[in-house]
Amino acid sequence: MSALKTARIGVDIGGTFTDFVLHDEARGITRTGKRLTTPDDPSRAIIEGVQRLLEETGTAASQLHSIVHGTTLITNTVLERTGAKVGLIATQGFADTLEMGRETRYDVDDLFQQPVPVIVPRNLRRGVPGRIMANGEEREPLDERELIAQVTDLLENEGIEALAIAFMNAYRNAAHEQRARDIVKAAFPDLLVTISSAVAPEIREYERTNTACVNAYVQPRVHGYLDRLTDELGALGFDGDLSIMLSSGGLTTIDEAKNFPVRLIESGPAAGAMAAAYIARQIGEDHLISFDMGGTTAKMCLIEQAEPHVKHDFEAGRLERFKAGSGLPLKVTVIDMIEISGGGGSIAAVDALGLMKVGPRSASSVPGPVAYGRGGTEPTVTDADLLLGYLNPDYFLGGEMALGLEAVRNAVDIRLAKPLAIEGETAARGIQEIVNESMAAATRMHLAEKGKDPRAYAMLAFGGAGPVHAYGLAKLLKVRRLIVPMGAGVISAFGFLVAAPSTDSARGYFARLDRVDWDHVNGLFAEMEAAARLMLADTGSGQGEIRFQRQADMRYHGQGFEITVTLPEGTLGPERTGDVREAFDATYRRLFDRVVQNVPVEAVNWRLTASLPAQEISLAHAPVDAPAERPSRSVSFPGFGRMETRVYDRYALKPGTRIEGPAIFEERESSFNVGPDAVVTVDAFANLIVEISYPGLV
Repeated sequence: MSALKTARIGVDIGGTFTDFVLHDEARGITRTGKRLTTPDDPSRAIIEGVQRLLEETGTAASQLHSIVHGTTLITNTVLERTGAKVGLIATQGFADTLEMGRETRYDVDDLFQQPVPVIVPRNLRRGVPGRIMANGEEREPLDERELIAQVTDLLENEGIEALAIAFMNAYRNAAHEQRARDIVKAAFPDLLVTISSAVAPEIREYERTNTACVNAYVQPRVHGYLDRLTDELGALGFDGDLSIMLSSGGLTTIDEAKNFPVRLIESGPAAGAMAAAYIARQIGEDHLISFDMGGTTAKMCLIEQAEPHVKHDFEAGRLERFKAGSGLPLKVTVIDMIEISGGGGSIAAVDALGLMKVGPRSASSVPGPVAYGRGGTEPTVTDADLLLGYLNPDYFLGGEMALGLEAVRNAVDIRLAKPLAIEGETAARGIQEIVNESMAAATRMHLAEKGKDPRAYAMLAFGGAGPVHAYGLAKLLKVRRLIVPMGAGVISAFGFLVAAPSTDSARGYFARLDRVDWDHVNGLFAEMEAAARLMLADTGSGQGEIRFQRQADMRYHGQGFEITVTLPEGTLGPERTGDVREAFDATYRRLFDRVVQNVPVEAVNWRLTASLPAQEISLAHAPVDAPAERPSRSVSFPGFGRMETRVYDRYALKPGTRIEGPAIFEERESSFNVGPDAVVTVDAFANLIVEISYPGLV
């Protein structure tokens, strides 16, 4: 008799560590794990981590129902420019769309501004006769003979590895693109082909073309990676479902991931936001800042009404991180978050002006921070945390990895303290203050852009370094309530298991609201719904009734930007036009605190989100029968200096326990600290709920 498939594993590959969570509801088992990432072959750390979890829990690979995975492969490929050699077939006369872009400068004050990088150079772009008009009608038939001639030339003379096809107005009528794809695939069956109307069927030529090109650019590498991972997991005996997280926070199939890898560009960071949303829903927290700090980067995301903010465009590979327009604009749905190069592995150094800088360089997993003893020589944020007392050198990763305190002292003295003529601890404090201030500034900016005040939010901290820096960051933002979940160091992997299988799709159809062809709109939604049902049926990761949400990108006539509006349920028609306008007005008023009277409203894109119910999981478990307190140690807190601090075994704390700071809470994957102005309570889900006092602050 075959084993029952009741276990699931979530896997998150970070720049420094690869995190794991195994959950088997039938056997009541939840187990976490953490391994150093293997950047030369990320799948190696996955296989090693899965094998260990199976051994520790007595689980056979055949008992695994599914493995859910997120990857930074797409982001890294674009950033490092290590993708495939891509050819582009465009409408004749429009092959230079990528170079023309938006015809704007992203920094009008910089006379030496670098142009936005083009993913497909001019010699690999070709135009083909054939024209679809803006209303979807064919004006000129596709020249099929010229198409084959151009693709043949790109293959034989330029050696392209993948092909993108992006024709004018294909979002309105995809017939020419679909025909071109079929002709090319028939002639060259091994060539990977992306058509823009499949990957991003939305208005705006530059963004749609760019999205198709980036999809083709990363597709060969993603194919190879996912095929190799599937084979290696199969060799372990795994024959369940392998799912991949989308940038929107949903789950998709391997086939969909291979067809549209550009939709995975923010796959890894999305898992943390989905976990934060799940915990927010579990504890009834409506306004939350998700703070995820790992070994390489820190990510912040707003969670409201237990849902992360999402957006339908994204810039990849920016030349200037905080300058919109300096990257590759993509039409993909992503969780709206800000990411900075501040992680445990961020390197601290003295620059040419004699100032200490932290990041953007990272020690990553190879060689890693000095404390790891793996060849690192430059001090990092993790090394500073160790010197300041936040980390226990004998209990890192539950004692599996001893940290070299003396090596860190020497490195900080040589690289930082002596050049700056300061004490080693002062240098370590400087590292922490710089990274905390950088994260606070980024968070303030992210919230300010949305008209939000961080003081009105609680903060949920996770990631290997998140709980270490959460208290200091919360103080800078004047956040009063701080939450640290059990298993904080692997919460992103947990997010893969609580995310709902889902899919997002869009169709471009531009019309004034009072002139919309509602039969056409209902047809678009029916088409998207049918495709979503097929995709979700293939995931094998969820059961239950599919939930649909319909939205539209809308704007006032003459505006250059749109807002996304949730549409009323039921069949849409002329009699519902007033309801749609009311939904637009309500959304616009919520965002901008006003509406404009007597101005027509336009719809640009129509969107559908389809999702299955998520699985309910908790990382809480019965407290272990052991003393809660461990030997105290000296810890340096911002604003208070060195203090003798009580240390607690987090696994031994019972719900309802109340502890006044200063205190340190240790678990296998992370360490959390609070100063003397904080009170910590353990809730029913084993979360640490922290109340921070600010005397004189209203």
